[in-house]
Amino acid sequence: MNFPQAVENRIANTGLLFLWHSIKGVYSLKKTIMATKVTFTLSPEIVGEATEAILVGDFNNWNPNEGIGLKVQKDGTLKATVTLEPGQTYQYRYFLNDGRWVNDGNADYYYFDPVYHVDNCVITVPEKKASTKKAAVEKEIEADPAIKAAAKPNDLTKIEGIGKKIAELLKNAEIESFEQLSKATPKKLKGILEAAGSKFKVHDPATWPKQAKLAANGKWEELKKLQAELKGGK
Repeated sequence: MNFPQAVENRIANTGLLFLWHSIKGVYSLKKTIMATKVTFTLSPEIVGEATEAILVGDFNNWNPNEGIGLKVQKDGTLKATVTLEPGQTYQYRYFLNDGRWVNDGNADYYYFDPVYHVDNCVITVPEKKASTKKAAVEKEIEADPAIKAAAKPNDLTKIEGIGKKIAELLKNAEIESFEQLSKATPKKLKGILEAAGSKFKVHDPATWPKQAKLAANGKWEELKKLQAELKGGK
């Protein structure tokens, strides 16, 4: 006897029967929402000369009168889809219209029934996993502001010594923000300039990272004073 039936029997003679049926309705609705559809399949090799089959097991109290009929498929297999509760384990078998009881080859494992001396198929319905898509979106939204700021392109021409052409060179080298420029070494920046041709070799990037750090931190007054002391970024 299952839990709902046992409770109903207990309170059947009380004035709470109407309330119980309301609770029972909610209980049933919750089970329906959480239910998982499971497809049971018998291959043609197992079916043999039989033309019909029913599925019986724990989910219908092993009652052949409540057996679930399998439908014949184009490839000769027999299939039935049953709605079951996630996280539960069920034993089951098939009864064919040629009088045979058979198992399928898709069970999680097989359990020997000591009463009837037969092997029953056993399946455990997987628990439904919570969607990770929403969590991934929330994680992206809550990303570190500093990382976003570093990834956001800045106007590098605000750095003394950098014009539009050099800014384009830096962009091609994946240096697009004040934050990224502040972390670049003068040696790396010099290499970018030299690789671009002789006309860029004359530029000295020694102070660019320092200027960029001030810009990244919003210290515009300090940057202005520093740039006043520089000539062409030097």
